[in-house]
Amino acid sequence: MSSPVSGIRFLIDATEGTSRRLKVGIVIDGPFTKSSLTLHFPRWVPGSYFLREPIQHMTDFSAEDESGMTLKHSRKDVDAMKIQLGESTSQVVIHYRLLATDLSVRSNHLDSTHLHMMPPFTWFMPTDGIDAHRMNSEHGIELHAPSDWSPATQYTAEGSHSGRGELSGNKGTTHRFTAPNRDEFLDAIIECNPNPMESWVVDGRTHHLKLWDSGGHPVDAGMLERFKRDMDKVVKEHHALFGTPPWDNYITVIQLTEKMRGGLEHLNSQTSMLPRQCLMPGHEDAYLDLVSLFSHEYLHQWNVKRLRPRNFLDYDLQREVHSDLLWWFEGGTSWMGDMLCVRSGAWSEEDWRKDFLRKMKRHTGRNGMLTESLVESSHDAWIHLYRGHAFSREAQISYYLEGELAIMQLDAELQRRSKGESGVCELMAELCRKHALEYESVERLGITHKDIRTSLTSMKGGRRLGKLLDDLVRNKAAPDMESTMAFFGLQLVPEHPFKDGEETHGWLGVNLSGNSGNVSVTAHQTGSPIRHCVMPGDEIIAVDGLRTSSLKGLKTALKGKAGTKVELTISHEGTLHQYTVTPETAPQHGVKLDGKGNARWRAYLATRQSE
Repeated sequence: MSSPVSGIRFLIDATEGTSRRLKVGIVIDGPFTKSSLTLHFPRWVPGSYFLREPIQHMTDFSAEDESGMTLKHSRKDVDAMKIQLGESTSQVVIHYRLLATDLSVRSNHLDSTHLHMMPPFTWFMPTDGIDAHRMNSEHGIELHAPSDWSPATQYTAEGSHSGRGELSGNKGTTHRFTAPNRDEFLDAIIECNPNPMESWVVDGRTHHLKLWDSGGHPVDAGMLERFKRDMDKVVKEHHALFGTPPWDNYITVIQLTEKMRGGLEHLNSQTSMLPRQCLMPGHEDAYLDLVSLFSHEYLHQWNVKRLRPRNFLDYDLQREVHSDLLWWFEGGTSWMGDMLCVRSGAWSEEDWRKDFLRKMKRHTGRNGMLTESLVESSHDAWIHLYRGHAFSREAQISYYLEGELAIMQLDAELQRRSKGESGVCELMAELCRKHALEYESVERLGITHKDIRTSLTSMKGGRRLGKLLDDLVRNKAAPDMESTMAFFGLQLVPEHPFKDGEETHGWLGVNLSGNSGNVSVTAHQTGSPIRHCVMPGDEIIAVDGLRTSSLKGLKTALKGKAGTKVELTISHEGTLHQYTVTPETAPQHGVKLDGKGNARWRAYLATRQSE
């Protein structure tokens, strides 16, 4: 291929999958502006608010000039390498290897069956010693892989050829790509495996689907076709709101595993990882979760990738970059992504209600809303969300879950005041028109809380909603879901309401794990009557002297014990303790929707697509 505009080629070789190590190269042409060249390894991946250190997986670093002469190099700080240049050095060729064993949507994974490659987890980025403008120019990418593998990526394909790889000398196929700038280079993926890539057009836009199963289990053809049909429905519902995007070619990578789940969005692609049951007949909840995750990540093309916090317009991948708006970018995406699933017909109303029940049960089992606001939760994502512990639910909230519920409350109030003419969906579309990348007539790129508030109060019905928005995200209080659902003619009721005369089980208010004949406490729930004496990690041995070796056995032992003192025997750090406690009647939280809903509810769930 011709030299990329930046004069930098980024190389990888995936032909030694059994070693679990990816061979990596970077070729940087001069001119150089200093006597040394400094390269930094990115420390975080856009969309995942947690500092990681991919440089820890690197070994065998070397640097040479254009004639093959070794250039001296040394580590700098925690994330960088410094290479000494000769007076006439016109090219630097860098080689190293990366361990790629982390099965995650946020990192690299290589074995004998596939490669999943994340650019920020793979390549150093030149940061000093060349003109800075070169990093925002076109880059060249080359992947050498087994000949029976084919790649899926948002990069622009420039051709391929068979032969021996530049890095390994192994036979295979070298695939050549370009990326027009730094962001599109970094915010992408390559999934390469022997499975075919399916491609089709929706609303004039080409979609590509690439699957991989971590255990090599075949995918059910009927379920795959069902998923493709539901993808089309979801995509069209998104386009009905935002318009068909002008950027073509969207890549969906689905990774099927035994237990792991996760998703990560990129500019024009996503990787969604779920247990393989999601594409097996008879596992309806798992399948609906797949559809939801696809919708969530697809929506991020707008809400995160084009519409960004203003301080995320130019990513700094070496340090934490805080935003108080993750309740909007993640909570709003969770709410709208699932709402578009039901509006599109990919989910039924009953599917949405079941999912809402699960969310409300998580919501009411936590009391972090009393100690942390959505703004605080967003800002502290770097130290909280990915570092949860047994006591997190008592002091912290999820800006995904609580943000979703807060936005639904805001949406219902906006719908009420505008008589159904305005909603948060329209607010997000309006913010994109005013502030998103790749939109015409943008007023100013990126948003702040003030921009959201200004657009909200400018909408029909939103003139006096600025204070509600402020309170929802800044106050330490739970969203008012009872009033929200009442607006739609629905009532929140307990999942299993007590019947008159029914004998109630004693409630300890803890989350439990039952394994190998042991029952252990994993976390406290809101209002736990044993919070003062039993800690996460403790094992519940007996109730009133009777051994409890299973979750079912503990439930039986507490039958009819609500309001009655019992002797609880526990093991704490390997020592036995006895406590007299009084189990309570389980709280009857309103978590399940009751009623058929009114005309506003039916309009709320109706598709926005034109006939």
